[in-house]
Amino acid sequence: MEELAPIEWYSRLDSDAIGRVEERRNRVSAENDMSARKPYVIKGETGDWELVMGLEVHAQVSSNAKLFSGASTAFGADPNCNVSLVDAAMPGMLPVINRYCVEQAIRTGLGLKAQINTYSRFDRKNYFYPDLPQGYQISQFAHPIVGEGEIEVDVEPAHGGDAYAFSCRIERLHLEQDAGKSIHDMDPSSTYVDLNRSGVALMEIVSMPDIRTPAEAAAYVKKLRAIVIALGTCDGDMDKGNLRADVNVSVCRPGQYEKFRETGDFSHLGTRCELKNMNSFRFIQQAIEYEARRQIEILEDGGSIDQETRLFDPVKVETRSMRSKEDAHDYRYFPDPDLLPLEVEQAWIEEIRATLPELPDEKRARFETDYGLSRYDAGVLSADAEKASFFEEVAKGRDPKLAANWVTQELFGYLNKQDIELADSPVSASSLGGLIELIANDTISGKIAKDVFARMIEGEGEAADIVEKHGLKQVTDTGAIEKVVDEIIAANPEQVAQIKEKPKTMGWFVGQVMKASGGKANPKAVNDILKAKLGL
Repeated sequence: MEELAPIEWYSRLDSDAIGRVEERRNRVSAENDMSARKPYVIKGETGDWELVMGLEVHAQVSSNAKLFSGASTAFGADPNCNVSLVDAAMPGMLPVINRYCVEQAIRTGLGLKAQINTYSRFDRKNYFYPDLPQGYQISQFAHPIVGEGEIEVDVEPAHGGDAYAFSCRIERLHLEQDAGKSIHDMDPSSTYVDLNRSGVALMEIVSMPDIRTPAEAAAYVKKLRAIVIALGTCDGDMDKGNLRADVNVSVCRPGQYEKFRETGDFSHLGTRCELKNMNSFRFIQQAIEYEARRQIEILEDGGSIDQETRLFDPVKVETRSMRSKEDAHDYRYFPDPDLLPLEVEQAWIEEIRATLPELPDEKRARFETDYGLSRYDAGVLSADAEKASFFEEVAKGRDPKLAANWVTQELFGYLNKQDIELADSPVSASSLGGLIELIANDTISGKIAKDVFARMIEGEGEAADIVEKHGLKQVTDTGAIEKVVDEIIAANPEQVAQIKEKPKTMGWFVGQVMKASGGKANPKAVNDILKAKLGL
């Protein structure tokens, strides 16, 4: 396989942007030397065990029509309304490839810094699928549209510890058709089938077994989701099943994973079990935790792990067997005789590359460089296009670090607590920006700003109007503040006498002055005047 040039994946960027990305990658490489990435050790009765995982993420292609027919992909239609004769596998109906779905797959591959294969092929994957009328699935196997790639994943450990980043290798991305939906709860003795999803285009993105902890697995899916949303190739809606993950979990003894990386021999990793159709970051982590311990208990009791597909029950927080897991040869793959091999020109790939938007890693690098944000804040704000756009509007012409603090801590904190989407925020970006301006020009203090923000959430209007209406302007008149300070000092001679021996008493004086001024006194002026009066 031809190796991509180191800089080719972002060749569309200007020289400044290239420099930002290179600078950030070098810095991240230096700061994250993998020392913070420690093996996820599970204590067993017979010794330590480690986790190894690879993920297969199914992302529904954002397209109006299905992969091999013109039927609609619209969500929420009545059962069996978005079904063509091709989707229903009527005799004589032949599949025709949807060019736009191919373009979306190539776009995704470029976003994953992956090799785009100019030659690919569709195969028939043979196995019984009650809601896939053909009796086989049209997929890609030996010759996928996208080859090897890589993404950088940032991890916030679930149980404390230092944040870190790691690179996860992408083995492949291939196109395939989705199946329909079997419905079992409409009748106690019958199963109903809805073929609306049958034939919808999926991108299956397969990682190498580079994922070592439950937190890493969730972070990997989050990063992948952010990339496809930014690219516009998948809407990432996990509730609708438009992005879901199959997690392959195995356990091994310490040192075995390193042997696998040296030799490429998968036998060092132990037998894997597949956790099917995971559509929640929290459930992914819970399922992995349970499955790892289940496998360890079996192995320590002298048993062996059966290679199988399992489902996760979020109510019982456990996995259960669904079916035995086949190997590739069991599916009897062979080239689909109704579809010619897919050959794409390099010129078309370059045309698609030229239209790529700014991706999360590029945006994060720009936020760190242009706005001076911390790696963490830049990561939170660049995680998706909506958050990034909101922040940039708030920060426009204002203190970016102050803007980042208010967006990530106050606004996002409120929205998360109330389970409200950013699009439905009661405080707009321009309104929040107006509040930040009042803090920056000392019209109000940070403490008063929180009261104003609460009133904005309640719908009282713009920050400036609220401050004016309730008389919340900060007192910056040093003469007025000095008068309050003198009164506090005169009324508390004992605390004044202790200030030299107990400098922390200064905080008590500040609190008293702020209380006497109704919280309106400028905190910096209060501190400066107190220090001068108390001889500190």
